[in-house]
Amino acid sequence: MKLFTGLVAILLAGTAWADDGGFTRLFNGKDLSGWHLRRPDALSSWSVVDGVLKNTVEKGQHGVDLVSDGKFWNFTVKYEYMVPDGSNSGFYLRGRHELQILGDFAGGVVSKTGNGAIYNLKAPSEFASKAAGEWQTVEATIIGNKITVILNGKKIHDGVQCDRPTGSELDNKVLEPGSFFLQGDHGTVSFRNILVKELAKE
Repeated sequence: MKLFTGLVAILLAGTAWADDGGFTRLFNGKDLSGWHLRRPDALSSWSVVDGVLKNTVEKGQHGVDLVSDGKFWNFTVKYEYMVPDGSNSGFYLRGRHELQILGDFAGGVVSKTGNGAIYNLKAPSEFASKAAGEWQTVEATIIGNKITVILNGKKIHDGVQCDRPTGSELDNKVLEPGSFFLQGDHGTVSFRNILVKELAKE
């Protein structure tokens, strides 16, 4: 009985957010259903192992971005990611506004290009990064052109106005719904528990 209870606890720990409260899973933990490569002719650098979606890029090489089939306007998205020291990735809201992912724990400072930044627009209000090898949690809400982000339990952006693409965007149609995309070009990164809840239009 104790062994069974322990196994249940381990399984639950790997799924920190359940599919409730209006949230639905964008990543099923098994394969890339619901997602496609940004460049269909590219060799995929993404794999799924034990419920984890991983982009593996060797030093000096480039991967490919992964884009959701679905498009969204107002929503809250939650996800977990893990990034090695120095590795660089990003999670794009509507395919246009990048929430930076960077293995910068050793630096201990915030910047417009650091972990948790709205890339090249606004630095986090405080340093909230975790060390390499630790899962980090994000809850991001976008309503209209305002973005709020909670990183590892700390609110680092609160209603930040972002009415332009932040770089490497899928398109510049900022007044239309857009896909999520996971940056796979720059470095190794792992994701799990990607969930979204659509919100009412203004």
